[in-house]
Amino acid sequence: MRRFTPAIPRNGLVLDLACGSGRHSQLLVEAGYSVLAVDQNIEAISQFKHPHLAVECLDLEGGIWPLLGKQFVGIVVTNYLYRPYLAELPRMLSDGGVLLYETFAQGNGEFGKPSNPDFLLKTGELLSFSAQNGLKVLAYEHLYIDDPKPAMIQRLCAVKGDLQGRIPLQFRG
Repeated sequence: MRRFTPAIPRNGLVLDLACGSGRHSQLLVEAGYSVLAVDQNIEAISQFKHPHLAVECLDLEGGIWPLLGKQFVGIVVTNYLYRPYLAELPRMLSDGGVLLYETFAQGNGEFGKPSNPDFLLKTGELLSFSAQNGLKVLAYEHLYIDDPKPAMIQRLCAVKGDLQGRIPLQFRG
């Protein structure tokens, strides 16, 4: 997430969907973005106060999508998958908006939870999702990680329209 944050345009609101404790919200506001952090349990994120952070308690899996009609310059989703509203994400991106998505993938059951296929991305699912919804893929990974704990994940950085920000190179040294 840290590497791709600079790709998000600076002229609007970023959504941290299913924000959990808010580690990505904190990263974003400290990088100078205005953030809307949403989750069904906001107890942990409510402890973090910042003038550019708004927090809302929302049911993200109810019968009506609570963010319908909202627009964002960036959407960040980590460790969360709810397919019924997945196609809403590209619709909520403004032109030049960036989607950063990382969650568990098939094979993760070997390492623990989640292991239910309903909560695991299929091979190439984020790539297919991007193509079906008119997003340009800037970066994609499907891999095993072992830090902080072993897991199979997929990561995606995609843009709606033309990229306005920059993605810095990573140097190892």
